[in-house]
Amino acid sequence: MDWDDLRHFAAFAEQGSLLSAARALHVEHATISRRIEALERSLALKLVDRRGRKLRLTPEGERIAAIARRMEEEAEAIARIVRGAAEDVSGEVTISAPPAFGSIVVAPALAGLSQHHPRLTIRLFGEARTAALNRREADIAIRLSRPGEGDLTLTKLGTLAFCAYADPAHLAANEPQDWLFIGSDGEVRQSPQQRELERLAAGRRFAIWSGEVAMQMALACHGAGIAMLPDFLQPERQGLALAFPEAAPLMREAWLVVHSDLTHAPAVRTVIDHLTAAIRAVLRQGSGSP
Repeated sequence: MDWDDLRHFAAFAEQGSLLSAARALHVEHATISRRIEALERSLALKLVDRRGRKLRLTPEGERIAAIARRMEEEAEAIARIVRGAAEDVSGEVTISAPPAFGSIVVAPALAGLSQHHPRLTIRLFGEARTAALNRREADIAIRLSRPGEGDLTLTKLGTLAFCAYADPAHLAANEPQDWLFIGSDGEVRQSPQQRELERLAAGRRFAIWSGEVAMQMALACHGAGIAMLPDFLQPERQGLALAFPEAAPLMREAWLVVHSDLTHAPAVRTVIDHLTAAIRAVLRQGSGSP
């Protein structure tokens, strides 16, 4: 049995589909399918029921998937111990952050770090989902809510303010009851900012939906409606105006999260310290704090 085949099968069992597993492992979905088939041949056992439109685990597949998850967790624990024992700032550090926050805040903060540490490699992923640190989907995660479970070390970076913005021409050209709204879709459909925007909309029409806040701002700039935007995007500089100036901003906390086993690994510690200082400075500037 090839452990790599088992790892791909475990990802499929965890994610629930070939496409989602491929995204989690950053491979093609055909690779996941091929690996599962190879595992089935080596075990002489059917793990996936391919009848019907949705692939499902067989009873034996369910049992093996549970064991594979435990094996993967133990393997990752060993890897974290090894990385934590390293003495120099070298190797690869993976960071997961919300897409817009990653582009506007995290990426500029990382730009010069590799020049100071030539043996350090950074991978930055923009994703709305929550990366599983215990399965090493990322070494460091930036999250907009405080995690409540797992052996994690948390660092509060600051707060983000979300307000409802629109092109002033859209607000002026339409009666308030005819204003249109731009909603958060996909992974952020149930986010606090979407719920707040729905409260402000009070039953008015959501004309366009997008899971990317940068796209929402672009839509608002072109008069498509009212979007709930964070202060780090600086909507006023794009010509947008507050749609509900009397409404208090929605505040969300930004957290840097790392598995506790990695906090003393020099490469990870270096990135944590650098990011923490840089992001805090940006968020203080956005909030107007000294």
